[in-house]
Amino acid sequence: MSITENIREIREQKGLRQKEVYTFLEIGKSVYSKIENGGREPTVQELVKLSQLFDMTVDQIINYEGNIPSEVSLEDKSAAEQNRLFNELDEDDRQTVLKIVDKMLTTKKFNQFFQENIAK
Repeated sequence: MSITENIREIREQKGLRQKEVYTFLEIGKSVYSKIENGGREPTVQELVKLSQLFDMTVDQIINYEGNIPSEVSLEDKSAAEQNRLFNELDEDDRQTVLKIVDKMLTTKKFNQFFQENIAK
């Protein structure tokens, strides 16, 4: 698919109307129509704005293959599924998550200690 076809398909999958997109891009209706119909390529600045609107990277828009990954939420997953998803992260990301959890647990223990021993 061409980049212009990608933009149209992503817009449709996101449930956006053309008017919402060209208003966000601060371009005219006919200019945006040309983009979606292949009569004009988007500028770099327009691609950057589209990536913000679509919540995607420019690379994801350019190399779009027909499906937008859905957002992953751990809240409604079982502990086993949460663990499986955690293990899908690369090593650096897993270490970052573990550091955040360590910090939160340390803060919680400090607050409990403070409440039990000092705040009385």
